[in-house]
Amino acid sequence: MAKGYGRPPVSRKGNKGGMGMPGLNMDMIKQAQKMQADMEKTQAELQEKEYTATAGGGVVSATVDGKHTLKALTIDPEAVDPDDVEMLQDMVIAAVNEAIRAAMDDMSASMGKITSGMNLPF
Repeated sequence: MAKGYGRPPVSRKGNKGGMGMPGLNMDMIKQAQKMQADMEKTQAELQEKEYTATAGGGVVSATVDGKHTLKALTIDPEAVDPDDVEMLQDMVIAAVNEAIRAAMDDMSASMGKITSGMNLPF
């Protein structure tokens, strides 16, 4: 039987990667490496930022960092009503959650700027 009989010939055309990855070229690899470096830098910067949110018309204020760690909590003494502790608890939860949401939104927006326009095959 002849060598390669019944199989189409193997073509190496279009394989710019040189490592068996069709369509993957050095420009794409460099682009992905730059994106990774940019993402790491942005993540480090975002972790250092602080986000503050208020609830109850400003009587409760919460500050979180980019790691979503509560850094500060301020409660106006007027918000402290011994007969309605539940309302104060709700305001604290609302302020903390809003600050965390702001941190997450900032991270999504920042990462979106880095990855937008990238024409990656994955």
